[in-house]
Amino acid sequence: MLTKMNEDDLALFFEKLLEYIPTEPSTQRMVALQQGEVIGSIAMKWKPVVDTKKSRQKLPSWRMLSQFGRWNLIKMLIGLYVLDHQPESGECYIADLVVHSDQRSKGVGKLLLQWAQQVVDMDPGLDRLSLYVSGSNPRAQQLYDQLSFQTLSRENRFILHLLFNESEWEYRVQRREGF
Repeated sequence: MLTKMNEDDLALFFEKLLEYIPTEPSTQRMVALQQGEVIGSIAMKWKPVVDTKKSRQKLPSWRMLSQFGRWNLIKMLIGLYVLDHQPESGECYIADLVVHSDQRSKGVGKLLLQWAQQVVDMDPGLDRLSLYVSGSNPRAQQLYDQLSFQTLSRENRFILHLLFNESEWEYRVQRREGF
């Protein structure tokens, strides 16, 4: 966990933040529900076919997000900025994959990743899935190994160590069949 915020506060933080992030044709989010409750989510993005200039979006006010604590807010925003990845042509990047703690090891993450694989398989312009995984998340690493994600690089990011006590990140890629 990158912050000491509890899961309910994290969910609310991202819900409020996502209200200010525009939906683009080169992004998709899938939410897994169980009896009307969110149990998992995955967000993907890829390089748009036509480069469009990003319009500046107004971020939520500090007051609106102050309930999470100023330091937690600063850490999360810096972490999101540092971990942001701009996909190359053909790359479908998994920006986030989250499964509720009560639902882990029950196949929810695997199902969300299989959905992402289908998105890549159906788009002739995409030939691979990619993601970053924390070096201290062996359960996620094991899942990615099972799904044939290959580690292309390992990075140490000092700023993430300072903020979250997590510096090692693996960049992993799963290539579509035939590529």
